[in-house]
Amino acid sequence: MNFLITGASGQLGREWVQFLSENNLPFKAFPSGELDITDSVKVDQKLNEIKPDVVINCAAYTNVDGAESESKKAFLVNEQGVRNLVNACESVGAKLIHYSTDYVFPGSEEDQKKYPNGYPEEAETKPANEYGKSKEAGENVLRQSDGEWLLIRISWLCGQFGNNFVKTMLRLGSQRNELRIVDDQIGCPSLAFDVVEKSFQLLEKNSRGIFHISCEGKISWADFGGEIFRQSGLNVSVDRITSDQYPFTATRPMFTLLSNKKIAKTGLHPLPWKSGLSKLLKQVDKKNG
Repeated sequence: MNFLITGASGQLGREWVQFLSENNLPFKAFPSGELDITDSVKVDQKLNEIKPDVVINCAAYTNVDGAESESKKAFLVNEQGVRNLVNACESVGAKLIHYSTDYVFPGSEEDQKKYPNGYPEEAETKPANEYGKSKEAGENVLRQSDGEWLLIRISWLCGQFGNNFVKTMLRLGSQRNELRIVDDQIGCPSLAFDVVEKSFQLLEKNSRGIFHISCEGKISWADFGGEIFRQSGLNVSVDRITSDQYPFTATRPMFTLLSNKKIAKTGLHPLPWKSGLSKLLKQVDKKNG
């Protein structure tokens, strides 16, 4: 298989580059500055030039708060960009792997009772903010495609590359002995190395459709932060606060746990979040060391 990666400078794109390099698989990787997925002409040209078997779309507008005032930009990347890739992939016969988010779900109290073990893939999407709406729009483009595609939803993405919650906690935890962390938003992290490995395994199984890839567990951000400090040996006290005590611009869904039942049925077992975090911390330490 010959791969093309968009958004190759982001944390998920860089994880894919490392994975494919380590496994000696042929690929071309393009940061958004080199391949703007909102430019349909350039997308068509690049795919017709390379003729990949698989396109991995890691390009996205991900600024949740920024999307409230930059809605057009978010939809341009997350909807029109996906449409451009879908059309180009259909033209060259490539399979598209596209990543979406837990924020396509409303996270209501009613849903938390209805789906105590997490949202299944087929649950109704009804985003609570502009970022989620733009990602939902991209999903709808993919659903209407006649081509080959995999839509993978992830949540609370953290990896060894780029900026994320784990790295922020490590940085702040080395500077302070107490941190305020939101305790009423419930979900579970997706770890970049696990997302890439399972995405590749789904590809090998010739899987199609929508899948959720996140760790096994049900926690709050405060739980996550506390475990980061514990495993890192940082003496930091966690002050558990509510969402209304933190100055978010965009509304955050209170419950975005993703069910892992469907992917488990393929034989790919969800990674327990604490052991996954342990592996990620070793990756970060090795990279920084």
